[in-house]
Amino acid sequence: MNMRTVRIGIAAAVVACLAAGCSGKATGGGGESGGVKTGPGVTKDTITVSALTDLTGPYAALGKGVTQAQKLYFDQLNAAGGVCGRKVELLVRDHGYDVQKAVAAYSEIAPRSAALPQVIGSPITNALRSRLESDKLLTIPQAWAHTLLGSRYIQLTGTTYDIDMVNAVAFLVKEKGLKAGDRIGHIHLEGDYGQSALAGSRFAAEKSGLKLVEQQVKATDADMTAQAAAFRKAGVKAILVSVSPKQAASLAGVTAAMGLKVPFAASNSAFAQQLLATPVAPVLEREYYVMTAATPFSADVPGVKKLAGDYQKAFPGQPLDSSVFSGYTTAAIVGEALKKACAAKDLTREGIVTAHRSAKAFDIGLGGAPQDYSQWTRPASRAGYIVKPDKAALGGTRVHQEPAESDLAKSYNPPAG
Repeated sequence: MNMRTVRIGIAAAVVACLAAGCSGKATGGGGESGGVKTGPGVTKDTITVSALTDLTGPYAALGKGVTQAQKLYFDQLNAAGGVCGRKVELLVRDHGYDVQKAVAAYSEIAPRSAALPQVIGSPITNALRSRLESDKLLTIPQAWAHTLLGSRYIQLTGTTYDIDMVNAVAFLVKEKGLKAGDRIGHIHLEGDYGQSALAGSRFAAEKSGLKLVEQQVKATDADMTAQAAAFRKAGVKAILVSVSPKQAASLAGVTAAMGLKVPFAASNSAFAQQLLATPVAPVLEREYYVMTAATPFSADVPGVKKLAGDYQKAFPGQPLDSSVFSGYTTAAIVGEALKKACAAKDLTREGIVTAHRSAKAFDIGLGGAPQDYSQWTRPASRAGYIVKPDKAALGGTRVHQEPAESDLAKSYNPPAG
């Protein structure tokens, strides 16, 4: 979808919304209850937070895991007494990774929301950005494009796509023997996700003396044969992957069929545990590496093991992967902000954001690299795990490298969005 189409779609959704009399502006709430200032989404009994997720589009597997993990967190929070004597309710809307649907859904849920612990998609978050800032809603995207940095109200967790690719290239040079003059492929989605990842790969390739072979695809593309053929013809020594899990599976399958056996280094959004139940599992287990800020469930971290047990009890038979970790931790970010806002007796939207931004460090016992949420112009972290798919490992991945920031990443500054 090009930006002109997106702008037309947004305009149409806004016009339709205005005709129906809805608004993203804060309505209801406000005032004071029990000595605590309150705002939209907060009543005397309930705090409502909302999720704009993908349950039917290209990131449906991610959306399901994130949403179920967030339900688990808020159920546990409520079982422990809630926040400020109130139960926290999670309102969920599926946008199917469609910007127009997301805009319409936001218009419906925003007036009832105190915060948004989930918005899937960089394009969707960017399309809503001005309204999120106007509405002063603490928002945690399941998206890591560096173009989302710079807003006090939008909190990116962990590393951004560009930094992941910088760390990936550094890893491939150090561990896989890439050297100056070698060609390296990068398959990426059009739009914010792919362009952010590409900013990192271009920087890292130039600094390392590598020649970057770029292949762009659309979210609706399913067959990666043409892209694999282009990489094979170019003689690439490794491939960077910044697409959806299904597209990554297609790429892995067709490269193997062509006899192109090279290492892959993927963005966190380019793998899902469900791929290990497909015929490409052996390819992924052999030479597929994933850059992620999420602690894998196979890591020896007591808090992560407890989360795994709690999730499997709540959702038996469901995949246990990075989407679960990400969903739970982002819900916890909002939960901790609500607790701090309660202690400050200010559950207005601005009060919740202020409480969150007071967190120089954030640790709920789930491991991972240190993160800083007190600023918003830089990524919360520049260090992340490198994991490998493994059917035998809890959650489908095992640790290949503990959280680390490469020297290359230390010299990198994200370009202006």
